[in-house]
Amino acid sequence: MTADTTTPSERPAEVGTVFDAVVVGAGFAGMYMLHRLRGLGFSARVFEAGGGVGGTWYWNRYPGARCDVESMQYSFSFSEELDQEWNWSEKYAPQAEILTYANHVADRFDLRRHIVFDTRVTAATFDEEARCWHIETDRGDRVRAKFCIMAVGCLSAPNRPAFKGLEAFRGPVYHTGQWPHQGVDFTGLRVGVIGTGSSAIQSIPILAQQAAALTVFQRTAAWTVPAWNEKLTPEYLQAAKADYPALRAKARARPTGFYFPFNIKPALEASPEDRDRQYEEAWARGGLPFLGAYGDLLFEKAANDTIADFARRKIRGIVKDPATAELLCPDNVFGCKRLCVDTGYFETYNLPHVKLVDVSKTPIERFTADGIEVDGVQYPLDAVVCATGFAAMTGSFDKIRITGRSGLTLAEKWRAGPRAYLGIASAGFPNLFMITGPGSPSVLASMIQAIEQHVDWLADCMGHMRDVGATCIEPILEHEDAWVEHVTDVSTVSLRSTCSSWYVGTNIAGRPRVFMPYIGGFPVYVQKCNEVMSGGFEGFVIEGGAERNTEPQVRYTERWRVPIDIEVISPAAVAARRVPVV
Repeated sequence: MTADTTTPSERPAEVGTVFDAVVVGAGFAGMYMLHRLRGLGFSARVFEAGGGVGGTWYWNRYPGARCDVESMQYSFSFSEELDQEWNWSEKYAPQAEILTYANHVADRFDLRRHIVFDTRVTAATFDEEARCWHIETDRGDRVRAKFCIMAVGCLSAPNRPAFKGLEAFRGPVYHTGQWPHQGVDFTGLRVGVIGTGSSAIQSIPILAQQAAALTVFQRTAAWTVPAWNEKLTPEYLQAAKADYPALRAKARARPTGFYFPFNIKPALEASPEDRDRQYEEAWARGGLPFLGAYGDLLFEKAANDTIADFARRKIRGIVKDPATAELLCPDNVFGCKRLCVDTGYFETYNLPHVKLVDVSKTPIERFTADGIEVDGVQYPLDAVVCATGFAAMTGSFDKIRITGRSGLTLAEKWRAGPRAYLGIASAGFPNLFMITGPGSPSVLASMIQAIEQHVDWLADCMGHMRDVGATCIEPILEHEDAWVEHVTDVSTVSLRSTCSSWYVGTNIAGRPRVFMPYIGGFPVYVQKCNEVMSGGFEGFVIEGGAERNTEPQVRYTERWRVPIDIEVISPAAVAARRVPVV
């Protein structure tokens, strides 16, 4: 499996150093956590497996990689100065620009001197007597910290299926989630792409421009909507920045953590002509907000059928070969899996050198020296791209041996599925925090806003513990169980729970089927977090110090105490747990 081959620089191992906090990961979550820790005066070390900051945008450098949330909202909101000084070039920022932004943030806030790169944390062990965590890395580091904060990302552990005969293939094999930093030139090559999820949908149109022949192996057709990406003009940027704080506030009140026009009216109450007109307008705007065409699309199957039928008609109208068009038409709920955003994806299948191979009923049998074999047919290839996704939400936790009280490992506790209170912490693992962990909105919200809310909450929590002299904080098991049950209950209200997807872990063989993100809406979740904090960290036990479970001094979470947007989420909708999400 070909990957980036940069060699880490030599450095002496760090042994015996004691920090207030160790952060694992230097993506957007790790960087912002470090910034807040420094603001509190805490000593901190960040360990990052990659050679630079940026997390998913450091690793995912495949052709066409870009964000599916509009650039003006896919950015940090904690600094008005940062908002004003940074200019995005496109409606949907490409990977390289987002990585440049991440590096700008690291430099502007002087974060690099606290980060150790090319270093993977291998173990974190809680010392019950000393009330601290022992952290070990693959570079020989052995340090201690009161707090261990996992900023490992939701989509950062690539899924690499064990294809038979893979080692026999004579050509290079790439994974979109670990793309070579020097790039890859496929000019004149016969290229195979395995998978048709988001990374494949973004990369296939560009790969087709280079390859002499492109063969796409599809197991499950994906729903995708055109991005209609465009350059951002100076006039647009000036107008947007003039009202940036208001945009940020509106976004925090929305179910997804980002703002877009949303029609709360039910699709089933509209006439077929009005529905088609509404869908055409939403398709013309493009992107994830397409699911905001009506308010009941993810709650009523009959309503969902109307948008699914519309999208299938679009596919059949674009793809010229009827058989290929039918293979590209999904048969599951529209938006059940993560909705993709594309540029010219379906049009690519009209090119004479692009072929779609259905592997839903007859899976890939084996790799051979010269290609891939399916149902007895040999497809000659010079290179293969695995767009096979990630072990979502918990995959990066699986790579670290995390040991809590009484020798219990997190892997053992989570064997039947992840269990965490608010997606922030897990009983039995004191002072271990998770940023956008399972049981929080995470991937169902704008990730950077979800990250900022978690970090601000954690910063106020750790600041409170220092204020009162507390040594440990840990969820109470009964409250954790109740939250996990609530996350499961809410998921069943939405049609998202009806199909097999990485939301429920079914893309990885042997994983238990558990709906991992919180689907109840970002502001509803934030309100719960605020209530827990205002109630003196209700659901947590705090050890040591005085006046432990009292309302803390609010340093950073005030900006998250915003009213729920009644335009989108009415009290009746919340009571019925019918919270629209994209």
